[in-house]
Amino acid sequence: MIEGLSHLTFITSNLPRFSELMTEGFGARVVYDSGDEPFSLSRERFFELAGLWIAAMEGDPLATRSYNHVAFKIADSDFDAHVKKIEAMGFEVRPPRPRVEGEGRSIYFYDHDNHLFELHTGTLEARLSRYAMGREAAE
Repeated sequence: MIEGLSHLTFITSNLPRFSELMTEGFGARVVYDSGDEPFSLSRERFFELAGLWIAAMEGDPLATRSYNHVAFKIADSDFDAHVKKIEAMGFEVRPPRPRVEGEGRSIYFYDHDNHLFELHTGTLEARLSRYAMGREAAE
């Protein structure tokens, strides 16, 4: 039986640059750095972010971009500050997808290795509640 999420692993061409995104961009804490003696396939760092274990390993970046992504929850009141921080760090912010009122706001951006991240203000419960109202409610 699945007990929960164990960890997320991202392959990055530049471990220090990815670490900056995790620590400065998201507020994660570095909890492990292999240095030049990795136990796994390559140099790696582990981060703790809101109770999540995030691993980063050096390797070739993703060849192409897609809509596959990881979304982190943020407070709506922090939305504009996060947009400014992500833009100041030089990441490409992509336009949000069309949304109906009540499903939250999102910031989508690609990192330097073509990973798509989303910072989202909504919750599953709010989205399901809104969708249950149907399309007519949006008009």
